Amino acid sequence: MSEHWRQNDKDASESHGPYISAIYRHMQVAISAELAPYRIGSGQYIFLMAIAFQQPITQKQLSEKLFIDKTTTAKAITKLETEGYVRREVDPADNRYHLLYLTDSGREVVPKVQEALARVKNKTRNGITDEEYDLLLSLLTIVLRNLTK
Repeated sequence: MSEHWRQNDKDASESHGPYISAIYRHMQVAISAELAPYRIGSGQYIFLMAIAFQQPITQKQLSEKLFIDKTTTAKAITKLETEGYVRREVDPADNRYHLLYLTDSGREVVPKVQEALARVKNKTRNGITDEEYDLLLSLLTIVLRNLTK
């Protein structure tokens, strides 16, 4: 971590923002490299996995679940659809919405994506105990909740 981000490790006024931003950027690079063979970008995998665990789901529900705007969701779904991993069907209960499903190719790639994501996650956990990691997740959840109230 760059020294200009912190003058004193005990400085209570130090912001966590630069760390979260840097971690996010580095993880996106690692995830993109892992998922390149499947033509899935770091911006699409989260949508693929959410659909895999909760299908059918509408694009609106997906946006809300992931805290991502509808336009970004639509672009990611279009990319996954183009790659043959996701299909859309008009919701018979309300034709204003589309239900999202994995295709056969999507179901086949999900375990490979899970393995790739596990490799990146394991790299980030190096030197961190299970208890420390659980605390990290708990604290980040609180930060997110504070920002999305």
